[in-house]
Amino acid sequence: MWHGLPFSRWSLAKRADFLVAEGVVEDISHEGLRELLHAEGVSFQSVKTWKSSADPEYAAKKARIGQLYAIADRETAPAPASTDAAAEVAPGSARTADGPGKPEVVFCLDEFGPLNLQPRPGHQWARRAGAAREPGEPPRPRRRATYHRTGGIRHLFGALDLTAGKMYGHVKRHKKRAQFLEFCRYLRTLYPPQVRIAIICDNYSPHLTTRKDKRVGNWAMASNTEIAYLPTNSSWMNRIEAQFTALREFALNGTDHATHREQNSMIRRYIAWRNRHANDRQIIGRANAA
Repeated sequence: MWHGLPFSRWSLAKRADFLVAEGVVEDISHEGLRELLHAEGVSFQSVKTWKSSADPEYAAKKARIGQLYAIADRETAPAPASTDAAAEVAPGSARTADGPGKPEVVFCLDEFGPLNLQPRPGHQWARRAGAAREPGEPPRPRRRATYHRTGGIRHLFGALDLTAGKMYGHVKRHKKRAQFLEFCRYLRTLYPPQVRIAIICDNYSPHLTTRKDKRVGNWAMASNTEIAYLPTNSSWMNRIEAQFTALREFALNGTDHATHREQNSMIRRYIAWRNRHANDRQIIGRANAA
């Protein structure tokens, strides 16, 4: 409710009628009202939700992520992580996988999916229907409305190298701890072993070191790598998310791939295109803002 009226979404027409009815103005055009709102810094925006984090280590984790981003952005280098590698820490804590020295390279990692074989909604350029069509010209293609999700699902492991500005991705059948470590090992091979790297990821269970499964922590400690965990419900801090938004918009939306091979090829070719333009800030900026 707003001013006693049952509108949660106001159009320019409703706003104009309300202003006239309340005696604020005698008359106002829709364009005049739009220009007035624009001059006051008011625009038509999507209403979104947000979720607060109940992570008891929220401040420490957020601070560490900020330090790593400062390193990647070549700002003032932070103090190195703790060197007490033998200390017992809780799974997913801000100090998991500490090691000597500060990271020189920072990756943002997350999974994207599940990737089904299905027609996806989207936008594309096409000739107008109706009277604009030439005689005998067929109607523009439409996506299937009735379909079955066959062929199983896939998952994209994606990582953004903040130092080089490049994106990497591997498509897997599963997203378990073994596949996570396999992708981490690949990222590790991109730099010499003496170069310490940091991998920023969320606290999804396959990413964690647990009392029963210490593979992630053991690998990180042996590989000169820091695993930096985001606070719970704080995926917005992960810079890979903007890359996934652009990937979905430009490579998947509006498609109807018949096979996973075809869909995976589209994803890989988009990532290759993005990396070829990694130094073109104008192109990448437009893609990230999609």
